[in-house]
Amino acid sequence: MSNSLDGKIAVITGGSTGIGLGIAKRFVSEGASVVVTGRRQAELDAAVAEIGAKASAFRADVASLSDLDALYAHVGRTHGRIDVLVANAGGGSLAKLGEITEEQFDQTFAINVKGVLFTVQKALALMEKGGSIIITGSTTSIMGTEAFSVYSGTKAAIRNFARSWILDLKGRNIRVNVLSPGPIVTPALRGIAEKGKEQELLDMFAAQIPLGRVGDPDETGKAAVFLASDASSFVNGAELFVDGGLAQV
Repeated sequence: MSNSLDGKIAVITGGSTGIGLGIAKRFVSEGASVVVTGRRQAELDAAVAEIGAKASAFRADVASLSDLDALYAHVGRTHGRIDVLVANAGGGSLAKLGEITEEQFDQTFAINVKGVLFTVQKALALMEKGGSIIITGSTTSIMGTEAFSVYSGTKAAIRNFARSWILDLKGRNIRVNVLSPGPIVTPALRGIAEKGKEQELLDMFAAQIPLGRVGDPDETGKAAVFLASDASSFVNGAELFVDGGLAQV
């Protein structure tokens, strides 16, 4: 532990499970205080117990602008500022072209695109110079993925958000970067498999990855610490892949 985030205040959306939880645990181990969000109170309570004393939770749906307003009002009252924002909440489901429904499209874009946009925009009033915004992307943004075009399209959209927002924020000394995981062992990844075939899905992904295995949420956490800390002070508008080489070959 290097305490590279000592004294920093971090907000992590979708921080109760999976990648967001892995990031939250790493941030606290590096000295940060974190506020994690999610839609299910029981999972938030369990996450805070797992993360430790420097963590707190606030129930919010990032697709709801009123929930985001309430979140940032809470953060303003309790911490007064945000040093690091991780726009991590997201999700998707499988559907091939010809099977995609309007409901699936609207739900996925509401969380992954609208949610990210307003999560970031509404946080700006609490962010000071030197702040870091990290958006969770995906290798799917640059790869063709069968039956996953809607989710992949949302991740391509937020990749351009980062490129454009660094121009909008020019002069404020707030960095925006994208952290793009490959297959990581999370409840969300397991959830896209047919019941009883979760390990088969993980083995299929492992066979495609040059490192020969799927990733762990803590490995995304370690990469997020870099983007959140002063070690990446001149890294802006970049995309950091944590994918074992999957999208690089």
